[in-house]
Amino acid sequence: MAALYQAADVYVDPSLYEGFGFQVVEAMASGVPIIASNVTSLPEIIGDAGILVNPRDVEGWADAISRLLTDRELKESMRQRSLERAKLFSWDRLAQETLIIYNKLFAKAL
Repeated sequence: MAALYQAADVYVDPSLYEGFGFQVVEAMASGVPIIASNVTSLPEIIGDAGILVNPRDVEGWADAISRLLTDRELKESMRQRSLERAKLFSWDRLAQETLIIYNKLFAKAL
């Protein structure tokens, strides 16, 4: 998958619902500019590292895609932001934060 992300000019995720959105984090870690739905977990994951669009706004999607494909400065800015934002997510951090939650729950059960 990494090779596909790295070969992409833009990653587009017009999802109506996402639980977490691992695919968006993978694309960001590959330095791909992101356009994603402005619903569920995606805005929280993406932050300011991508363009968020209403998933039912066809013209909004077309405009965002066109802007990223024609504006080199915007595309490079989004690429850099994606790389930086992806650093916030890691399996080690997930494991550490999950362990903290488990320890708190275990302490309450005692």
